[in-house]
Amino acid sequence: MWERFSFYGMQGLLAYYMYYSVTDGGLGMDQGLALSLVGAYGGAVYLSTILGAWLSDRLFGSERVLFFSAIAIMLGHIGLALLPGYVGLVVGLVLVAIGSGGLKANAVALVGSLYSKDDPRIDAGFSLFYMGVNIGGLLGPLLTGWLQVKYGFHIGFAAAAVGMAIGLAIYAMGRKKLPESGRIPSNPLPAAERNRYVVIFVAVIVLIIAAFASKIVTPQNLASTIAYVVIAASIVYFALILRSKKVNATERKQVWAFIPFYIGSAAFWALFQQQFTFIAAYSDQRLDRHLGSWEMPPSWVTSINPVFIIIFAGIFAALWTKLGKRQPRTSMKFGLSLVVVGAAFLLFIPLESFVKTPLLALVGILLLCTFAELLLSPVGQAIATKLAPAAFGTQMIALFFLSVSLGTTLSGVLAGYYTEGNEIPYFIGMGGTAVVLGIAMMAATPALKKLMGSIH
Repeated sequence: MWERFSFYGMQGLLAYYMYYSVTDGGLGMDQGLALSLVGAYGGAVYLSTILGAWLSDRLFGSERVLFFSAIAIMLGHIGLALLPGYVGLVVGLVLVAIGSGGLKANAVALVGSLYSKDDPRIDAGFSLFYMGVNIGGLLGPLLTGWLQVKYGFHIGFAAAAVGMAIGLAIYAMGRKKLPESGRIPSNPLPAAERNRYVVIFVAVIVLIIAAFASKIVTPQNLASTIAYVVIAASIVYFALILRSKKVNATERKQVWAFIPFYIGSAAFWALFQQQFTFIAAYSDQRLDRHLGSWEMPPSWVTSINPVFIIIFAGIFAALWTKLGKRQPRTSMKFGLSLVVVGAAFLLFIPLESFVKTPLLALVGILLLCTFAELLLSPVGQAIATKLAPAAFGTQMIALFFLSVSLGTTLSGVLAGYYTEGNEIPYFIGMGGTAVVLGIAMMAATPALKKLMGSIH
């Protein structure tokens, strides 16, 4: 909860901090570039789950990686709060991205370790976990947004750091109660191979620095570069798992079955994560945020989705528990999710006739996005744990987060195509594509059933 408090508290301010003028406390960046960089940053967060998952599976176990990742997140928020200008932005975002990547996959792995693969309560358990996450997602933007309006951006970032410190203290007191399996690498790296991987890591860091120094990678093409890296990393990851001698024939079929879920997840997040790119700018400039004589901070729109998650996550969890083995297959949930989020974007079309969009209209759109999220995100995390080969538990979850990385990065790339006065083609393209993919996902259910075997 506190990690999400700090992350979304900072994320809710990030686009505005980048494109607001210097006189308003921002960096004065071009708005299109700022939205692209927000997407790129979000993609980098989920891309770094690869590193977190590898460290967990090969060296330290999920629990230890999670703990030290949380420390990195706290230091990143402190950097954003205390360091000035672009220096604070770069240092802070790099630390938060690496820390969040290490925390995400390992938190999910620890939740998954509480259930057996055939336990019908697993989807309900992840839905409750998701509700706790979104309590933090609700409170973070409310507090940091209010502090930003009243005292400035850096005080808002400082509140995110305090939230992460509270979370660390609570976790430190309770971490011994987690299963022992969380402290043991599932696929330990032999000591003889460690020097080779140190060389690889150093080479990757040097390559990244060289790419920026030579301007092969620039702020303008960072989002598309990360998208290409994520696609390449995903292909390599799937190939390594499918070719591994530690994966048996049944597990290999299940990995093949996971590929359509990866694609569906990436498509969903490309739309959903636009709440931090296109919808953030839309809320700032096009939304009527007045409640009587008081105007709501634009970052508070970020808290609307967590409110709905808190209300409906328990309902969805109870529904899946009540239905048990009779609940829809995961592919049907994924397909319906894509149809619903596509419909949400299509509903922006009639709003273009308004000078200012009514707040209630955007709330309704975000409610649909919430229903879509609950059909896909906790369910996607659960299916990643259920389809994962024994030797690649956390790394399979990292693959799911790679799909989120790709979608989040694309949310920044796609937001660059939105222009006032030419909105309808944008919404038709976004929403229509999602609806078509959702229908295709549901139609693929019989084929996926054969590959997944006994896994529902």
